[in-house]
Amino acid sequence: MFTIEHEFDCTVVTLLDHDTAHLQEDVVITSFDDCVTVEQYDPHTGHVQKVTLSMAQVTELAASLALPEGAYTHDLV
Repeated sequence: MFTIEHEFDCTVVTLLDHDTAHLQEDVVITSFDDCVTVEQYDPHTGHVQKVTLSMAQVTELAASLALPEGAYTHDLV
């Protein structure tokens, strides 16, 4: 299950893990004009872990989901 919320300056997608025996914490993906952040609570540290991707990295990540194993340059994606 996931939710999508449109805020003033961003779009927030929350992924909920509810179909597996070993549940993971929710993943919150926030899309801004210039970057995307991915956040997940880490119960081992008690902190939220956050990764920030540039829009170019997001584009390459999306393209990589449909490609076979290998190394690619951005002009081939």
